[in-house]
Amino acid sequence: MNLRDLVYGLYARRVEGRLDHAQVPKHIGVILDGNRRWAKASGGSAVQGHQAGADKISELLGWCSETDVEVVTLWLLSTDNFDRPEAELTPLLGIIENTVRNLAADGRWRVHHVGTLDLLPSRTQTVLKEAEEATAGIDGIIVNVAVGYGGRQEIADAVRSLLLEHSSKGTTFEELAEVVSTDLISEHLYTRGQPDPDLVIRTSGEQRLSGFMLWQSAHSEYYFCEVFWPAFRKVDFLRALRDYAARHRRYGA
Repeated sequence: MNLRDLVYGLYARRVEGRLDHAQVPKHIGVILDGNRRWAKASGGSAVQGHQAGADKISELLGWCSETDVEVVTLWLLSTDNFDRPEAELTPLLGIIENTVRNLAADGRWRVHHVGTLDLLPSRTQTVLKEAEEATAGIDGIIVNVAVGYGGRQEIADAVRSLLLEHSSKGTTFEELAEVVSTDLISEHLYTRGQPDPDLVIRTSGEQRLSGFMLWQSAHSEYYFCEVFWPAFRKVDFLRALRDYAARHRRYGA
């Protein structure tokens, strides 16, 4: 261990020692941004960047487990990403499939897919479904894997689901208009039954949500970190939690 690693370790322990676990967010959403830029800066390929980003996920979940986080949503593939070249998209989907398999095989996490399955290749759909089924009984952190996810698409899907449900019951449009509410729409989101994210972290220095959990993040706190996702360290995670704990959440009051 070199001097830099020693100093970093001491600093991380100091930050962790001052962390108030009572103020830790229960649901954290993470926009895993900067894989390709990290790879370019390191002289590697985009695929190598995506793999390095995938390898970082297990570390993040370990840190979440240590700090009593209950739900983690990981944005792995957006609906916009389907516009990427096939030479990058195909390997990326393979990396995501392996990542989801590994999460399910770990035995500590309850995997849940958020996104539109219809947009994904059949093989990816199968991996996501099997991971959900295999981990359904695990009493651990809920890990939402956002694959083929877009915030606007989620709201559109929720409204479509709501309309279809009430149509099957014979509800008229007039009757539905009388009862529709934000709570009713929330019951049809991909994350129905889960708490909304308390904290959303985005790496790479970009300061925008890009459509991530548009509905659920109405009262979330945001933390924008300068480092690229593959270089995200435990101390960066702890700083985000410390920053969150120092804020006074008003919920519009």
